[in-house]
Amino acid sequence: MQMFRFTWAELKSCAFAVALFVGLAVSSILPLPIPRYDALLVFAVAVTVVFRVLRWESSQETVVIAGFHLVGLAFEMIKVRLGSWSYPEDAYTKFGGVPLYSGFLYAAVGSYVCAAWRIFSLRLVAYRTVPVTCLAVAIYANFVSQHWWIDLRLPLAVALVLATWGTVVHFTVGEHRYQMPLALSLTLIGFFLWVAENIATYLGAWEYPHQRETWQLVHASKVGSWALLVSVTFVIVASWQARRGRLHLTGARSRPRGWALPVRRVPADG
Repeated sequence: MQMFRFTWAELKSCAFAVALFVGLAVSSILPLPIPRYDALLVFAVAVTVVFRVLRWESSQETVVIAGFHLVGLAFEMIKVRLGSWSYPEDAYTKFGGVPLYSGFLYAAVGSYVCAAWRIFSLRLVAYRTVPVTCLAVAIYANFVSQHWWIDLRLPLAVALVLATWGTVVHFTVGEHRYQMPLALSLTLIGFFLWVAENIATYLGAWEYPHQRETWQLVHASKVGSWALLVSVTFVIVASWQARRGRLHLTGARSRPRGWALPVRRVPADG
């Protein structure tokens, strides 16, 4: 029963991303009156409006997610220009080789983290705000600077594990409270984002150079890249939650002894 509740809560957290995948799938088989990337932009905006009207996202969450859209577009402009991947289809809303709908792919990740924080009532124990935030900035910068300088993903990943060592995420499923190491949760999210990336590239959302002739799996090393990228997303949302007083677990000891076991029952918050 708890596994069913957890899966259902995850699906609700992924609602925006699932909607985008539906749009990708449908637009790949149905004839459209406008270029596909333009249709996906219209669809993504409509989904955003529907989520807000139905109150599946708060106005503050919508603003935060819009910020991810802009950050994602800036990232895309750089990476596409450098040839990391491409958007092969034509579109009216395409600038510098980047269609505007692509920002919603990053917004979907931000939407997931925001929704999961609310649905699972996430709280953190022993979260080191300053070092983790500095590492998140360095990780984002490295994704761009690696094209001109050395790639620091591995040392940054090691540093992130050390900075989050002992940091525990507490979350609620049903009437029970559980905990999981933050580093493990980021790695798991990175893995599922890699799975989602394979589906997205298969549906033609974008393509890597090795996929131009025929579709192939995205290299497994991208799991680590996604884990690092989602850490940037997590830090942004965590900073927002801190201002709302929803970051730390009240009444819990500040530093648990070592790594907590995944999904171990703990007393509910408050």
